[in-house]
Amino acid sequence: MQDFNGQLAFITGGASGAGLGQALVFGRAGAKVVIADLRADAIEAALGQLRAEGITAHGIVLDITDREAYARAADEVEQVFGSAPTLLFNTAGVNSFGPVEKTTYADFDWLIGVNLGGVINGMVTFVPRMIESGKPGHIVTTSSLGGLSGSALAAPYSAAKAAVINLMEGYAQGLAKHNIGVSVICPANIKSNIAEASKLRPAGLGPSGYREDEATIQSLHSIHRHGMEPVELAEWTKKGIEKGDLYIIPYPEAKEQIRAHFDRIVDAILPIEADPEGAKARTDALMEWASNGAKVFAKTEG
Repeated sequence: MQDFNGQLAFITGGASGAGLGQALVFGRAGAKVVIADLRADAIEAALGQLRAEGITAHGIVLDITDREAYARAADEVEQVFGSAPTLLFNTAGVNSFGPVEKTTYADFDWLIGVNLGGVINGMVTFVPRMIESGKPGHIVTTSSLGGLSGSALAAPYSAAKAAVINLMEGYAQGLAKHNIGVSVICPANIKSNIAEASKLRPAGLGPSGYREDEATIQSLHSIHRHGMEPVELAEWTKKGIEKGDLYIIPYPEAKEQIRAHFDRIVDAILPIEADPEGAKARTDALMEWASNGAKVFAKTEG
């Protein structure tokens, strides 16, 4: 996608941080913007900022883990603007840090429920509507550099973000035939208020195994206050969409660390000389299935 003028963008977490940066950048490029966020007061403040720049903007209070609410939000978008979005930004996310061995069921439920479940809800809600519209589109989902390797202090978060990367790779393959592009952003720290995400944790979810207090929040702020500006990240995202990039990772300081991590994975694979006959038989079977058997699964009833 090269021209954003007249496009309709739906952005989760759009009232602050990376989401608001996306709303500003794509709104300035001529897109109409819908910001969805859990916080009504933040939405109103963001709408004032966007409209002050002449950006057409609409706000929806949305818990992205609530599938029925997501469907209502999608209906509202179509009622207000007359169509489904052509740009979908799955940006909302939360984090929490603590020793992996202290992680509770509630910690997993919250972190994976928002960071992976919320993305799933966005895709299942909007992708069929985007396809039905017949318009070219693009989907951008925010993962994290943390999704490219495990973490003893952010295990559920990293696991969810890793799943998001894999999920977007699958959607990129599946949606190409519908002229819908897919990108996944893997940022490091961003200047945002995600350090205070624990304040949004549902009270009735259950106990956390992590320490959550003002000291831990301020510790996280010390990282994020030096992060990339949300508008700058959104500008890199815009360039990635224009180029049709699947991966958007505008953090050069991470390159060698990530290269070393994946080199360890590649180095763990046996050389072909270790089992040439087995490798050929397995490869031939997969290639035959890909050209014939996979077609059975690509067909759906109805």
